[in-house]
Amino acid sequence: MHELSPTPPPKSSPYARYVLALLLGVNLLNYIDRQVLYAVFPLIQKDFALSDTALGLLGSAFMVTYMVSAPLFGWIGDRWSRTRLAAGGLALWSVATAAAGFAPTYPMLLAARTTVGVGEASFGTVSPGLLTEFFDRERRGRTLSLFYLAIPVGSALGYLLGGVIGQQWGWHAAFLMVGLPGLLLVLPVWLIRPPPRNPDATPEQNGAPGHGSYRSLFRNRSYIANTLAMAAMTFAIGGLAQWIPTFLYREHGLSVATGNTLFGGLTVVTGICGTLAGGWLGDRLQRRTPKGYLLVSGWGFLLGTPAAAYAILTPSLPHCLGAMFLAEFFLFLNTGPLNTVIVNVTRPTIRAMAFAVNIFFIHALGDAVSPTILGRLSDLWGLRAALLSTPVAILAAALFAFLCCRTIEEDMARAEE
Repeated sequence: MHELSPTPPPKSSPYARYVLALLLGVNLLNYIDRQVLYAVFPLIQKDFALSDTALGLLGSAFMVTYMVSAPLFGWIGDRWSRTRLAAGGLALWSVATAAAGFAPTYPMLLAARTTVGVGEASFGTVSPGLLTEFFDRERRGRTLSLFYLAIPVGSALGYLLGGVIGQQWGWHAAFLMVGLPGLLLVLPVWLIRPPPRNPDATPEQNGAPGHGSYRSLFRNRSYIANTLAMAAMTFAIGGLAQWIPTFLYREHGLSVATGNTLFGGLTVVTGICGTLAGGWLGDRLQRRTPKGYLLVSGWGFLLGTPAAAYAILTPSLPHCLGAMFLAEFFLFLNTGPLNTVIVNVTRPTIRAMAFAVNIFFIHALGDAVSPTILGRLSDLWGLRAALLSTPVAILAAALFAFLCCRTIEEDMARAEE
């Protein structure tokens, strides 16, 4: 069942901006609820006497369910109501996050976090494609950059709220207090009036896509290269996001609250500046060349690689924070551009599935495994040495972004047909 609207809202209208604000708000809660876990890692480890490997598994378990659920929700999203899938996912992950606040044992906390992954997959697969239909093609980069501001801002708020609440009232209170607000936005998301399908399109264009349409994703060279770039980036960012607060706690002697406050503050500033700059630069370059979004991302990765390595290696806390600032800024340049590439090289009828397959692979190869891998390497060689694998992954992301430049024009033209 596809959404129909008797009075479709015009593109870039006040209603479109309302939808952007609403979905941005939900996406903020998405990343707050996702990242709050990592802010309270040391507190959970102390309570349950966990190894670093077991601690990393909490993050990996969330990502495994997130990526495994995504293809199912992508398949449903191309056939059913995307607004109901988004609203249902919001309700599920909010309840599961709050339930983690009542978990008395490690297995119960693990179960709660896996459920959060299912809810966030439902929202994450359908919301980007749904949002872009409210705006003209020329504004996609900036629109998705605004939507994905939730990554740095929500992540930072997760660190800040988790660190402060966790230190004052314990990690149980942190999960409970960040999980419940999401329930207030379930009804507004449910009531979104999406643009209708094209009334002049053929039944194949308007109807449910077939298996051949999905197979076309794996013949789309730009889609594959872009997904591999995002997977390498996700491996690095996932590992850094989950272990940097603990790194500051262990290697630089900061308290849980101080470490999370500093890292959260850096993430907010660099995330807002980098994400907005990436969307603006991407849209400007894209008007000159079909490679515009990819060039912004590729150079951002290249510049971010040495900064990330220095942040990990330096024994000086001020130098560490300064290098971390640069690394995060350059990494966040790619957020809007790489997601816009997915929209530009896929047809609307398979866009939910395109995001779903992308989610599956970037997390299967990225942050579903990196927390546990880094935890295992940390048990063997120490956390500083383990984190040095992340700049290597960032460099790989740059290579895939530049590789995608070779085929992007051809695949964009094919998607427009």
